[in-house]
Amino acid sequence: VILRNHGLLTVGQSVEAAVWWFITMDRSCHAQLLAEAAGKPILIDAANARLTHSQVGSEIAGRFQFQPMYDWITRAEPDLLD
Repeated sequence: VILRNHGLLTVGQSVEAAVWWFITMDRSCHAQLLAEAAGKPILIDAANARLTHSQVGSEIAGRFQFQPMYDWITRAEPDLLD
């Protein structure tokens, strides 16, 4: 969800998934702004959007995608969870 003048909200069945959806949405917003700055973006058709969601939009996909970042963070900051 994008809240006007407030930013992004995400949810997930796990913290990992919610964090990943937030990161992904932030990156998507950045890409949208870059595309609009370059000209008129070409929209993705609904069928391709549904296909992409079916492939990477599940709860387990969110947790799976966040795992390498979590591993990197905990290696870089070993006392983070103390």
